[in-house]
Amino acid sequence: MNQNRWIDNTLRGYVGLVFLFIFTPIVASFVFSFNADRFPTLPLGEFSLDWYRAIFDDPEVWEAFRNSLLVGTTAACASTLLGFCAAYTDYRYRFFGKSVYLVLALLPPTIPVIIMGLAMLAFLSRVSLSGDTGAVMISHIVMCTPFAMAVIRMRLALMPEDLEAAAWNLGAGQWRALWHIILPFTAPSIGAALFVTMAVSFDEYAVAWFVSGLDPTVPVSILTTLQGRVSPTINAIGSIVFTITMTLVILAQVLLLKRGKPSPQQNPASADGSKQ
Repeated sequence: MNQNRWIDNTLRGYVGLVFLFIFTPIVASFVFSFNADRFPTLPLGEFSLDWYRAIFDDPEVWEAFRNSLLVGTTAACASTLLGFCAAYTDYRYRFFGKSVYLVLALLPPTIPVIIMGLAMLAFLSRVSLSGDTGAVMISHIVMCTPFAMAVIRMRLALMPEDLEAAAWNLGAGQWRALWHIILPFTAPSIGAALFVTMAVSFDEYAVAWFVSGLDPTVPVSILTTLQGRVSPTINAIGSIVFTITMTLVILAQVLLLKRGKPSPQQNPASADGSKQ
């Protein structure tokens, strides 16, 4: 018993140190974003919102946020739709080469982002699509679809295998069963996939840097600013980006942990309008 308690305390301490290592720079960035001094030094100067006012008055920053919002929303919607289709295909059908299909569908996140950026730049340049926001959208859809597929697959794995078949036996067609059974059951994971993919897109900078051209997203704008000069506005921009990203991730986690009762639409009998 004592040994188990010692192991538990050691593991808790280790996890605490990991979180401390990860979040200390982020907390420091938050703190210095409200510091009146131009350079991050201790002791801190006066409390100030000057750096936030500076970025709100900068049209380039607003343009970068607009690009990130547009790219993130488009990539999230498209990749979630494609991810749902891919996950449902894996769940419902058995076909030759399915293992290869799954490997290829889940491959993009395993490719180094530099290689992915160069590959997307080479491909999009050949079809005259590189150098604008559309190129970033296409690249992020490719990168985000596997995340959406993985999230929705986890939800479908919890679904009883005979639930959809029961709806078919009661007279519902495949499309009606999909609408009344599959979609309500996977709704939490679909919402979570939307938030996760938007967070991935909003944070990604390497591939966007290769293909964005004159329409940079927020991470690319931050990288460009750091290459040119050391500006305290970076702390303010980074704090806003981190807050947005964490909000999206937390919302996704809340949806994934949601364990509500099945809705009436998930009753197989309701798929054909009959009563049990």
